[in-house]
Amino acid sequence: MILTGAAIAAAHTAGEITIEPFDPTRLSPNAYDWRLGELLLACDGALDAARPTGVTEIPLGATGFVLRPGVLYLGDTYEKTRSERYAQLLNGNRSIGTLGIWVHVSAPLGHQGHAIRWTLEIRVARPVRVYPRMTFGKLAFLHTLGAAASYQQHGLKYAASRGVETSRLYEELRGGRS
Repeated sequence: MILTGAAIAAAHTAGEITIEPFDPTRLSPNAYDWRLGELLLACDGALDAARPTGVTEIPLGATGFVLRPGVLYLGDTYEKTRSERYAQLLNGNRSIGTLGIWVHVSAPLGHQGHAIRWTLEIRVARPVRVYPRMTFGKLAFLHTLGAAASYQQHGLKYAASRGVETSRLYEELRGGRS
């Protein structure tokens, strides 16, 4: 089941959902409207799953930044979220989609216990200017079925994520943890 906006607010008040910073005006009927963070990484050159990704940092200032087709940008959510009780599902919204922005190429699921600023994989159909802290999508919270298993307790590779993260698949390919 998906939580309603009122249920998200109640779970936030009860400490079952953390959204930092939390703004009750960003609640919608079945989600929380999240914002784009203040830094983008543009992936440089050819990508290789067996090697760390080279990036160029792009701080987003008040005048914004024009995203270009053919470039993979990594960004993050302005809000940090966590819940030991609920799983999370991150999506773009209609306003962003109709600008030709794909917010999340993959990995829309936030596991129980994952305390993160979400890393976004951003692509665009046409050049489009974006701004820091602009509304960029919706975050839904889902009831889970079965015994809870916290992401943090499993020590998975992105458990300590603090912001924009490049792929760390190379760790797995070198025999590290998944």
